[in-house]
Amino acid sequence: MSTSAERVAQPSRRLPGDLAMWFFILAELTVFAILILAFAVTQMFNPQLFGESRAALDSSIGLALTLSLLTSGLLAALAVEQVRQARQGRAALLLLAALASACIYVVLKLNEYGHLAGLGLGMEHNTFFTLYWILTGFHFLHVLLGMVILGWLAERCRRGAYRTDAHSGLESGVLYWHMVDLVWVLLFPLVYVLN
Repeated sequence: MSTSAERVAQPSRRLPGDLAMWFFILAELTVFAILILAFAVTQMFNPQLFGESRAALDSSIGLALTLSLLTSGLLAALAVEQVRQARQGRAALLLLAALASACIYVVLKLNEYGHLAGLGLGMEHNTFFTLYWILTGFHFLHVLLGMVILGWLAERCRRGAYRTDAHSGLESGVLYWHMVDLVWVLLFPLVYVLN
C-alpha cells in the first residue's frame, strides 16, 4: 500500500513538448505520408523509369545528408538533456553544433540541386524528377524552418530562458527537428536506394 508521500515522490509522466506541436507534427507527417505514398505507387507503375532516373543520383550524397541530419538530431536531444540538468550554457553550445550539422545538409543539398539542374534534370524532366523535386524540396523547406528554430532555441538557452521543470518550448522545437530527421530517414532509401 502506497502512502500519499510516496505518490508525491514519484515523478509524473507527461508527453514532452506542447500538445499543439504534436498536432502540427501529425499534420505535417500526414502530408509527407501522402507524398511518399504517391512516390512509391508511381514507382510501382514505372519501375524502369525510376531505376534509370535514380542512377543519376549519388547515394553517397544521400548517405551524407542522412548522417548530417541524424547527428544534428542527436545533438539537439542532448541539449534537452542538458537543460534538464540545469546546464543551459552547454545546451546552447549543443544546439549551435546541431545547427552547424544542419548547415552541412543544406550545403550538400544545394550542391546536389545545382548538379541536377545543370544536367537538365529539373522538375519537368520526367515523373521521377517531378516527385523527387516536390518531396525533397518540401523537406528542404522544413529543414530551413527547423534551422531557424534551432538557432532561436540556442539563443533562449544562452539567455537562461528554460528551467529544469519548465522547458516544454525547447522540447517542442526539438520534436519538430526530430520530425524532420524521421522524414528524411524515410526519404533517403525511397528516393536514393530502393528499386
